[in-house]
Amino acid sequence: MVERTIAFDTSNQALSVAIFEDEQLLAQREANVARNHSTQLMPFIDELVQGVGWRPQDLTRVVVSQGPGSYTGLRIGVTTAKTLAFTLKIALAGVSSLALLASNADQTEALIVPMMDARNHNIYAGAYQWRQGHLENVLADAHTNVAALLEQLGQVQNAIVFAGEYAPFKTDILDAFPDARFVTDTLPHAAHLPNLVDPKQVLTNMDDIHRFVPNYHRLSQAEADWAKANPDAGTTDYVEKI
Repeated sequence: MVERTIAFDTSNQALSVAIFEDEQLLAQREANVARNHSTQLMPFIDELVQGVGWRPQDLTRVVVSQGPGSYTGLRIGVTTAKTLAFTLKIALAGVSSLALLASNADQTEALIVPMMDARNHNIYAGAYQWRQGHLENVLADAHTNVAALLEQLGQVQNAIVFAGEYAPFKTDILDAFPDARFVTDTLPHAAHLPNLVDPKQVLTNMDDIHRFVPNYHRLSQAEADWAKANPDAGTTDYVEKI
């Protein structure tokens, strides 16, 4: 059976949508403007599907960046992906937004450290390595800060390549790792998403798709404020995730 995939990333300011037949990229549409994914995402999808002569019913899979990233962007992307999967009865797969940034690094033996600015001097970061043609996570994605990340990386013996939104922290990085390298393409590209899918994580059961949510990797501000005001309340989620 031919696999026909729509893939998209809405995890931050940039928007990227791509369409595939099996492993072949047929078309891609991208924009990097102020966050307006709610008005651009569906038109981009519709444009690509029609552009290759398909109907929505011809799609067999949707792949989406699952987080971390912008709360609003992730909610738009994940909600759209779930809606397509439910409506069309097709498979759904989520991919780390940080893995997508890391995939901009050519296959190298170096440790790839993708970063996203999480505001208030914090970042989202992880670490990845190419192994036998596959990008593997070797340091779990997390909400952290630059000092903590650099301290953690201080134990690494490999060469290190930084990807994504490293620019505000480049001086700190070079102070700690003078030989560090940087990926010049800092934007996420949906064209890379299908290659990053873990086959074990592909969802086909509608109940599993219903439970699919963004990986924010931190509390929303409302949750953080509520937890601070109610320290004895435990870990129950009171803010709807999707």
